Amino acid sequence: MPEPGAAPRRSPQGVAYTDLQHIVNADGLHLFCRYWEPAGPPRALVFIAHGAGEHCGPYDEVAQRLKELSLLVFAHDHVGHGQSEGDRMNIKDFQVYIRDSLQHIDLMKSRYPDLPVFIVGHSMGGAISILTACERPSDFSGVVLIAPMVQMNPDSATPFKVFLAKVLNHMLPSLSLGSIESKWVSRDKKQVEAYDADELNFHGGMRVSFGMQLMGAAARIEREIPSISWPFLLLHGDADKLCDIRGSKMMHENAPSSDKKIKVYEGGYHALHHDLPEVAESVLKEVTSWITERLPATTSPEPQGS
Repeated sequence: MPEPGAAPRRSPQGVAYTDLQHIVNADGLHLFCRYWEPAGPPRALVFIAHGAGEHCGPYDEVAQRLKELSLLVFAHDHVGHGQSEGDRMNIKDFQVYIRDSLQHIDLMKSRYPDLPVFIVGHSMGGAISILTACERPSDFSGVVLIAPMVQMNPDSATPFKVFLAKVLNHMLPSLSLGSIESKWVSRDKKQVEAYDADELNFHGGMRVSFGMQLMGAAARIEREIPSISWPFLLLHGDADKLCDIRGSKMMHENAPSSDKKIKVYEGGYHALHHDLPEVAESVLKEVTSWITERLPATTSPEPQGS
């Protein structure tokens, strides 16, 4: 607890956390949260995990669609992202993202203990989603993965480059590897412009140390895939240059889950939910229908207007 008279903790943008919805993680850092609550009793809980360098705000359209189906959607900006505290787009241990996600999920489950729980994850958020579900496989009714980071690009993560990255991580962990190229986020120029203009996105370079954490997460996912039994939906564009589609195909092929589906979008870029309008609409329909098909009949809402 802060001492009486102490200045309130503020977000990186200077807003007092007393004025923002937030949780405090196990390290004492404030994480900005968003909630999309339906008017009536919710049928399920849906946690959204955003990607590297972005924040949970751009998932409003996805969340609103789910909210319209009487689903309670919640999300937070990961440590070091958006309106949350922490070193910008850097983490000492990737497990922190998973730990924080489970903390937020547990908080919502304590309020709605009888509701099924789903996760929707994009890019690095897909990796977080996979590893979160792997930690508690019986807790989740399904995981939706939009262009997830499943493995590093085999063409760029060559043995020599991996070795070089390890050396640099030891000697120059803060060295920048270059920033995310926004032109590969979407084929929709308006979406690219919005991404570039969003001050809550991180537009700086990715550090070697952060890249090593991503590599470690991908290696962990590869080890976990043979034991994945929970239901999952994979959506990936075959022109994605930020998260290699081969990872999604490998996961779909090798995970033993009896309830798994992959849909490939021809020519699709990375942020499929913000790609060309017809692709984005298709993604929204895929996500909403897949989740609603897996809701128990007992949680069906009363008909509208009854």
